[in-house]
Amino acid sequence: MIHPTAVVDPEAKLGENVQIGPFSVIEAGVEIGAGCSLASHTVVREGTRLGSECRVDSFAVLGGCPNYLGFDPKTRSGLEVGDRCVIRESVTLHRSIHEDSATRIGDDCFFMASSHVAHDCVVGNRVVFANEAALAGHISMGDDSFIGGGAMVHQFSRIGEGAMISGLSRITRDVAPFILIAERDEISGLNLIGLRRRKVPAESIRELKDLFQKIIRSPGKPAEVASSLSAQSDVGQTFLAFFVPSKRGYAKSIST
Repeated sequence: MIHPTAVVDPEAKLGENVQIGPFSVIEAGVEIGAGCSLASHTVVREGTRLGSECRVDSFAVLGGCPNYLGFDPKTRSGLEVGDRCVIRESVTLHRSIHEDSATRIGDDCFFMASSHVAHDCVVGNRVVFANEAALAGHISMGDDSFIGGGAMVHQFSRIGEGAMISGLSRITRDVAPFILIAERDEISGLNLIGLRRRKVPAESIRELKDLFQKIIRSPGKPAEVASSLSAQSDVGQTFLAFFVPSKRGYAKSIST
């Protein structure tokens, strides 16, 4: 299952039924789960752990050194990728800048061609990156979120569960769960299509709409407004819990 032109270090750990294509490089200390398929010309750097049944396409580089001028390549850090992720052509996922730490990717994520996740990001489950979407360092993305083609997110930002970022957006602030956002931090509303696809009950969506109006379209500080509110539904509670003191501040809309 390993092409004779591939270079696989003897200290790499490969699960059952792993396929490695021509001219790929697997470094020492790498762990690749059962059923993974790596196409030709893929590179998996030391310290990377890949879950089971992942598919990695050509010219992807997993666990490469971060784009950080002060980084010491001798730092023992890594990248952890969950199960059943699809990583397409020329994707780059970087390892952490911190000793004994890792950039973390959840299960069932889809990275389209040339997308990028920088050091120390934490990406949830079922997250989709369209072509050339990119996260800077220290960003968290919640489960079931989506980032459109060419969109960029500033370091230390938080993207909530179920949020949807439009293509070519420039995100510099925290984006609350279940939000639609575009351009430069411009909120357009709730991700209602995504909520309905997840079969969120209508009454829960009504509660979420009310919370959205009170927090996102209020002139008050989001964390202060949210602390005065309560919710009955799971999505409402998730929405309120997101609003804590923030390094980046919150994307807001005061339009009616």
